[in-house]
Amino acid sequence: MKGRSITEVLAGAVVLLVACSFLAYAVTNSGRSSFSGPALTLTAKFDRIDGLAPGADVRVAGVKVGSVVDQRIDPQTFLAVLTLRIDSGLRMPSDSSAEIASEGLLGGRFVSLVPGGSDRILAEGGEITITQSAISLESLLGRFIFSMTEGQPNRGEQAPAAPAGGQAPARP
Repeated sequence: MKGRSITEVLAGAVVLLVACSFLAYAVTNSGRSSFSGPALTLTAKFDRIDGLAPGADVRVAGVKVGSVVDQRIDPQTFLAVLTLRIDSGLRMPSDSSAEIASEGLLGGRFVSLVPGGSDRILAEGGEITITQSAISLESLLGRFIFSMTEGQPNRGEQAPAAPAGGQAPARP
């Protein structure tokens, strides 16, 4: 009985060691690990940041170059202010823009930076002034449904009468 319990403990330890190895491999190779290295801190103000959380990716041309480190409300303008930490090796022009994009219908959100063409470069603590807020899928769906029902006759109204003879006029 004693030999069996030691074997079971060793087998459990091996299973835990393998599971920890897989977890470490997944974290280091998934691209989701926190951004490290010399960084530049920028801010950007948005009307809406639906579904964007601290730790979300910041991407340029689809490549992760940083992350969102903080979000807060500006008490004067009631805009959402994001603090972005990006690779300091990137020289972002001062007329660059930021937009909140989605990875897909069910995917998470990220900040996409689009470099501008200015000769001036954003410095540490700079602000990206050209922004596009998150698009609400629910709002778009509601507008679509409203526009589809707008042209339909209401209940109780008669649909337009068909022409005499019950047939539509022939086209030339």
